[in-house]
Amino acid sequence: MSLSLPSETEAKLIKILSNRIMIMDGATGTMIQKHKLTEEDYRGGKAGKYISFSAPKGERELFLKGNNELLSLTQPKIIKKIHEDYLMAGADIIETNTFGANSIAQDDYYMPQLVHEMNFESARLAKEAAKKFSSPEKPRFVAGAIGPTPKTASISPDVNDPGARNVNFDQLVKSYKEQTKSLIDGGVDIILVETVFDTLNCKAALFAVGQIFDEISQRLPLMISGTVTDASGRILSGQTVNAFWNSIRHAKPLTIGLNCALGAALMRPYAEELSKIADTHICIYPNAGLPNPMSDTGFDEEPNDTSTLLKEFADSGFINIAGGCCGTTPDHIKAIAHEMKNVSPRALPKQDIFTKLSGLEPLNIREDTLFINVGERTNVTGSKAFARLIIEEKFEEAVSVARQQVENGAQVIDINMDEGMLDSLNAMKHFLNLIASEPDIARIPIMIDSSKWEVIEAGLKCVQGKAIVNSISLKEGEQAFLKHAHLCRNFGAAVIVMAFDEKGQADTYERKIEICKRAYDTLLNKLNFPPEDIIFDPNIFAVATGIEEHNNYAVDFINATKWIKNNLPYAKISGGVSNVSFSFRGNDEAREAIHTVFLHHAIKAGLTMGIVNAGMIGLYDDLSEDLKEAVEDVILNRRPDATERMIDIAGTLKGSKKENLKLNWRGDENTPMTVEKKIEYALVHGITDFIVEDTEEARLKIMRSKNGRPINVIEGPLMDGMNVVGDLFGQGKMFLPQVVKSARVMKQAVAHLVPYIEKEKEEDEKRTGIKAKPKGKMLIATVKGDVHDIGKNIVSVVLQCNNFEVVNMGVMVPCAEILAKAKEENVDIIGLSGLITPSLEEMTNVASEMQRDPYFKENNIPLLIGGATTSRAHTAVKISGYYDGPVIHVSDASRSVSVMQSLMDPKQKMEYIVNLSKDYENVRQMHLKKKGASFISIDDARKNKLKLTFKPKKPKYIGRRVFKNIDLNLIKEYIDWSPFFQTWDLHGKYPNILKDSVVGKSATDLFTEAQKMLNKLINEKKLKANGVVGFYPANSINDDIQIFKDESMELAFTYFCLRQQTKKPVIKGNQNPNLCLADFISPKKNNVTDYIGLFAVTSGINANVYEDMFIKADDDYSGIMVKAITDRLAEAFAEYMHDRVRQDLWGYQTEQLSNEDMIKEKYQGIRPAPGYPACPEHTVKKDIFALLQAKEIGMELTESMSMIPASSVSGFYFAHPEAKYFSVDKIDEDQINDMATRRSISKEHLKKWLASSLR
Repeated sequence: MSLSLPSETEAKLIKILSNRIMIMDGATGTMIQKHKLTEEDYRGGKAGKYISFSAPKGERELFLKGNNELLSLTQPKIIKKIHEDYLMAGADIIETNTFGANSIAQDDYYMPQLVHEMNFESARLAKEAAKKFSSPEKPRFVAGAIGPTPKTASISPDVNDPGARNVNFDQLVKSYKEQTKSLIDGGVDIILVETVFDTLNCKAALFAVGQIFDEISQRLPLMISGTVTDASGRILSGQTVNAFWNSIRHAKPLTIGLNCALGAALMRPYAEELSKIADTHICIYPNAGLPNPMSDTGFDEEPNDTSTLLKEFADSGFINIAGGCCGTTPDHIKAIAHEMKNVSPRALPKQDIFTKLSGLEPLNIREDTLFINVGERTNVTGSKAFARLIIEEKFEEAVSVARQQVENGAQVIDINMDEGMLDSLNAMKHFLNLIASEPDIARIPIMIDSSKWEVIEAGLKCVQGKAIVNSISLKEGEQAFLKHAHLCRNFGAAVIVMAFDEKGQADTYERKIEICKRAYDTLLNKLNFPPEDIIFDPNIFAVATGIEEHNNYAVDFINATKWIKNNLPYAKISGGVSNVSFSFRGNDEAREAIHTVFLHHAIKAGLTMGIVNAGMIGLYDDLSEDLKEAVEDVILNRRPDATERMIDIAGTLKGSKKENLKLNWRGDENTPMTVEKKIEYALVHGITDFIVEDTEEARLKIMRSKNGRPINVIEGPLMDGMNVVGDLFGQGKMFLPQVVKSARVMKQAVAHLVPYIEKEKEEDEKRTGIKAKPKGKMLIATVKGDVHDIGKNIVSVVLQCNNFEVVNMGVMVPCAEILAKAKEENVDIIGLSGLITPSLEEMTNVASEMQRDPYFKENNIPLLIGGATTSRAHTAVKISGYYDGPVIHVSDASRSVSVMQSLMDPKQKMEYIVNLSKDYENVRQMHLKKKGASFISIDDARKNKLKLTFKPKKPKYIGRRVFKNIDLNLIKEYIDWSPFFQTWDLHGKYPNILKDSVVGKSATDLFTEAQKMLNKLINEKKLKANGVVGFYPANSINDDIQIFKDESMELAFTYFCLRQQTKKPVIKGNQNPNLCLADFISPKKNNVTDYIGLFAVTSGINANVYEDMFIKADDDYSGIMVKAITDRLAEAFAEYMHDRVRQDLWGYQTEQLSNEDMIKEKYQGIRPAPGYPACPEHTVKKDIFALLQAKEIGMELTESMSMIPASSVSGFYFAHPEAKYFSVDKIDEDQINDMATRRSISKEHLKKWLASSLR
């Protein structure tokens, strides 16, 4: 930033901030709105200076109403009075009325010529007001407000042209410089860059402010405030709070903070994060809640609401300055000042010194951070392919190269456009603008690489994150070095400093450390340059060139690296790793071995990062001893003939070792492998790379034999391979995830054969006139109203692996469609799946409709039942009686094959059905004889209710709050992985399952795949997580909970709860209570208003994008994986929100719990969900969704009360300390009758929804 001296004002502010929390003013715009000014008022009245001001000829009519900054010239008394009202309310700092007083914003009003006057007069008015109220005990300060402008430097205004921009860095700097100078001329005490929604705009403002400070040789206190736009935790241009701080901390602001867009309740987690990572003061001034057009201020929070929320921030140690943004009035500021009066300010944390870079996300490099891989393929001097794309202006393909680098693990990407055929400067700008529009690339920091300073500077003007400049050096002398370093710092960039001075490039250990020491001292002593932003490149040169002077190059680099690490505190070390192997270009394996050994030693010496192709690094321990020894002799210069020996051994290396290992199973000339064995290997190991060509080879081989048919490939080598898979699966040597991968290979092979099979079928049908029936064909569907299909899809895959044809109808399939499709497809078996309790009723309906239709009765079509809520007993007792044909419960995917085989084998079928009928009859008889629990009447159960005392804590707001696009990185920390493994038929608790003697390896492999998929879902940012949380007054009346819309106590709806009805045991003289959720809410007769929370969350928005993609790719494994992960994310999201509710939004339990403790439910309060044991009845979801307006976040209900998207959770929050989870279990007829009366509905309707709970 600026080298100018800090002002006395800054010292004074720091002293005040160490003693108390200071107060900012509120919303000038809100107060202006209250005056209801007219167009004439904005122009200065009938005789006003601007009464006849108009747009240029040919433009549309100009309205000045809304140009609030003009009011400092036309209505100065109003503006001054607003300032005075805030000062009277207790504000220590007031903002000038200059948010949009810059030439870019004023261009919209054709008034850029008034910018100086607007800022000068606004500053003068505010200063006059401040002087009037200022005293030695309570000095008042004026902050010159600099807004973001209505244009963005990081975001394209044209969806069809991601590289387009409607404003550039230089235009912003020019505009901000004019505004800053005018504010300072007008007498402001502080410069405030606020409401930052694009960090590049902010960096331009900071650059301009720094230039003005240098020009006047004086530094004013600087305040910066960002704007998180939604619950994703990012500003509009995509940066996280941590990344934003890393990008602008070079400016050394007096305060960093947040304002606008969110109310305090939603702003809290970001304020907390900022308070932990920033080593300066924190200033928070939120909106007065959410917009509310019915309110006088346009926002929904009263002064007491906002001040109470900010008081909690202060009590938690988050803030040093508090104030208000949109919707906050002098009454709000007065209330905030009152609440802050006796609260100690946040103490500035002592931060460790480490390198802090950023793209859209932070990259923090500490001493213990592992080696940072810098992607090198976006460098025109190092990659001919990339250079060709740039020269031919194939920028879209060039962007794909950058994306590939990130996907391959690059944590930084190096971008270089230094090519003789290129306009390097414009190529750099255009490419960086394109990358900025790609979040999956822009999330990591950029290394701007050029030997031309003008290209580096152009690049720095395009990146919002904290970039790395590659490079600067002393080559042109100290003056140029300091100039470039100073500019890099003003841009907020870290620098790579080459070991290069006026004498030339350092090629010995002594020269390397001499230049690096000189550069380090110069930067620190003359620029106060942050040492953690210095990255030395001590020059990596090629070894084994045959020139003796080059033999020690690697040793010198490694030793210099070690010296820098030990002697130049906090500096980092980088290098172009590929250079070291340059003498072996063309021999990839030799180069890979050299890179591997060199990095092994350099990283141990302290190498922080390297520019290298990740595909050209191997594992040190995987190198053969001969190769390792030869390479180390070269790298460590251990013997004079090292080069000759390396050349000899390099000549024996052919191609890529990894590729050779990978392809051993395919055989070679000496050890040929049959196509059948290749197919078997591919199926067992899930390798798709060669399956199409191998399948075609097998087809041609079979077709050459007598009577050969395409189907023989499936019945022969493919099924032989799958039989091996099946045997291994049956022996417990393969597990479901591997089987699903095998199925992916099988499906791709079959897809290749289908056209040939279909052609043969067509010819046979033409010849015989008969349509062939498939061998073993099953229709499978998730029943109407239910959207859960992970298990169903696994069954489909497993059956297909075993040569059964499966017609998968998907989810929410009505009965009529299932039966019609079964006839059309001439299926042998129907399978039904469902997760939610109402699905059981729908399955019964399908069974009864099959009984009614002669087609199914006469053909004796079996009906298979599966899903989490189904059971053998339920199928035998509740479903099988509705259909005379076989009705069979299938407990999991692994059993589906044996059931199908039994039903399809004519010899086994009758015996299997007879035995099954006997078994189910036994189950029914046992059910009839089962004594079960003793029941008591509902009246007696109510007499034995849980009796509690109530001291309700009021939530921080009443009503609903929407949380859109929550960062999946936050949610993933709350995942309970144990159910994930159960989805795949791997049973055990996480993480112990990973070490299980039987399934441990499979579980570990599956978990690794899950992590990859989870990271893909997070990084690609297509999957969205939305939620809504509401808090409402509530009271109980017996077993019912009345939920009110707001504190007017207008009834929103009544939740009719169920009570446990079994007789409870007496323990130590006390009978356990018969619980009901209503017990945890204060009875209405107590005249104590209690509160209840409602929530609906989903992590399934856009999940269908992945499902469709994997369906098209015949990739069931990945499709099932996505569904399994999004289900886990939904539960994790629910847990995350419950955590937020407990600690923040309701705030009744501030203690932080570990993820393990949360999984074990060790927290206060509960979040029961309809359909679960404590509230088994689903229909209340209608009321929850209506009150929360869940459609706004993309959630809906089916007619069976299943939630869409399927990866969703909804329910209630109960805060009482004694609230606990329980199971209602079975209920008796009298409770059904009682509830039917209370709800004014029929018993039949109620019984349908409570079928699984009936005695």
